[in-house]
Amino acid sequence: MFRTAARRLLGAGFTTSRLLRLPKPRPTTIIPYSYCTSSTESPIGNQSVNPNQSDTAREEGHRRDESSRKPRAEFEEEQARVLAASLRHVPRLGWTEEAMIAGSRDVGVSPSIVGSFSRKEAALVEYFMDDCLQLLIDRVDSGLDLQNLIPSERVSKLVSIRLEMQIPYMSKWPQALSIQAHPVNVPTSFKQRAMLVDEIWHTVGDGASDLDWYVKRTVLGGVYSTTEIYMLTDDSPEYRDTWAFLDDRVKDAFDLKKSIQEAKYFAQDIGAGVGKSFQGLMNGVMQTMSTRGGRSSAF
Repeated sequence: MFRTAARRLLGAGFTTSRLLRLPKPRPTTIIPYSYCTSSTESPIGNQSVNPNQSDTAREEGHRRDESSRKPRAEFEEEQARVLAASLRHVPRLGWTEEAMIAGSRDVGVSPSIVGSFSRKEAALVEYFMDDCLQLLIDRVDSGLDLQNLIPSERVSKLVSIRLEMQIPYMSKWPQALSIQAHPVNVPTSFKQRAMLVDEIWHTVGDGASDLDWYVKRTVLGGVYSTTEIYMLTDDSPEYRDTWAFLDDRVKDAFDLKKSIQEAKYFAQDIGAGVGKSFQGLMNGVMQTMSTRGGRSSAF
């Protein structure tokens, strides 16, 4: 039985009660892109009946139509099962249609279901991102001990828990970032990362409002993204250098006077890379890290 969150990733979108918490009085709800396409709609409503068609032919056509009219909930359940099973093949096949076909076979679903995803590789990456967020939420709800940590340590711990979920896919993660950076996929990628950052701040106990709310989330988004890129180049045992890098970035980020300007730099330097290529995104991040003072800057 796959995760409860998986069922919410399709059709109606991510409907967890922990939606993006904007500062009052401007609440909002973010709903990720639906993976389902209009191909699941019933074809019967627009079907014309040929008066010269034989009864047998009409009956056969009716049976085919009925078989294609699988209830939406059941169809979305199958899609979620396929995506969950596909993740097992990502380390070998990457974030690809081939991995999704292999996943569909694992769960006994026809590989033709892969054609129902309008953005195949993106659907797989977005499923993974949403499932990781739900895993993080469940980890917190199950009693993750943060009480004895100061706020900066809480942030570091939550970010590291989330990034550790990507370790099994690290060799293929540059491909995932490239998929997320494609112009068609950027809006959903942004929403997913915004929800992650918001969840982390909420768990830490942040009660910021107005400008501080936006600044803190922009800063933490930059910390998360640069640590994610740094992790790709880290060959230290158990990613020790990455966690040290993260700790330093978070500590600096709590100096909001410096971080406000760093957030502006980050947006300027990274903006040119997003939507072009993974290499452009990575170059922008590395440029920010080097030109803004390396380990002494917020990013």
